[in-house]
Amino acid sequence: MQITVLAGGIGGARFTRGLLHHLRATHVDAEVTVIGNTGDDIRLFGLQICPDLDTVMYTLGGGISEDRGWGREGETFTVKDELAAYGVKPDWFGLGDRDIATHLVRSQMLAAGYPLSAVTAALCDRWRPGVSLVPMSDDRLETHVVVDGDEPGTRKAIHFQEWWIRHRAGIPAYDFVLVGVDAAQPAPGVLEAIRDADVVLLPPSNPVVSIGTILQVPGVRDAVRTTAAPVVGVSPIVGGAPVRGMADACLAAIGVETSAAAVARHYGARVDATGGPSTGGLLDGWLVHDETDAAAVGELTPLGIATRAVPLLMTDLDATAAIAGEALALAETVRR
Repeated sequence: MQITVLAGGIGGARFTRGLLHHLRATHVDAEVTVIGNTGDDIRLFGLQICPDLDTVMYTLGGGISEDRGWGREGETFTVKDELAAYGVKPDWFGLGDRDIATHLVRSQMLAAGYPLSAVTAALCDRWRPGVSLVPMSDDRLETHVVVDGDEPGTRKAIHFQEWWIRHRAGIPAYDFVLVGVDAAQPAPGVLEAIRDADVVLLPPSNPVVSIGTILQVPGVRDAVRTTAAPVVGVSPIVGGAPVRGMADACLAAIGVETSAAAVARHYGARVDATGGPSTGGLLDGWLVHDETDAAAVGELTPLGIATRAVPLLMTDLDATAAIAGEALALAETVRR
């Protein structure tokens, strides 16, 4: 079985770890490709930092800080403290000492001319994540956020990481702009992984700045929409709130309600109510949380999105594996 996952950071990484656990427990012979979001990437202190790729790599390779959900276990921050002592800005980004080694290797290889996909594969040689981890593009892409400017009535753009980490998504966002996307191309293997998949999964990652960013890369949305594989998503919203993070602020910025049903409608159905092709939708199936969002089943199923209400809280590895198993089971029921 060829399984392709479009993943952001913590939610996508933990879901994929549960997926691998489920596949091992059920003795399913499968190859998993994870297409990782690179819109969160940022260049600081001369280093190219890829937070979502690293979160997937560390999580699946056993090196993640479980408490934080990002960065390395047993991390120290001596370099960060020294930079602050010199007065070097920005001081709000948490560069860990062990994590810096990853950024150094990546930055040196990029400077030597290697594409990001080759660099990512080389880094994964150490961590052995059990998946093929592919960036969405080898081109440099960065998500910027349109916010209020310094003068009344004006607006400006700041890097997504500044909005997310420094401001904790606490200042109004009016738009998200993926800088560089007009000239970007999917990384080698991205379109093929979607086209040739037996199942395509959208884990509970941020639908706007994680999965939504991947879908902006030219050709990716069309590949998901036209693949012969069933496309099944897992709601990142439970009971009207994000399971983790600040997806509600991102959804509000694009005018989407923070609910499991609204996110599914945002992705759209691949078929209309009559069973014919829709105009640009992506989903065949959708999982919602059974205790809080079961009403979405009756709302979404008539729209052409097969919806099931199941436990969706990733409280531990077994619970997460069960969610992945439900996603694969739903995929079988909607397979064309």
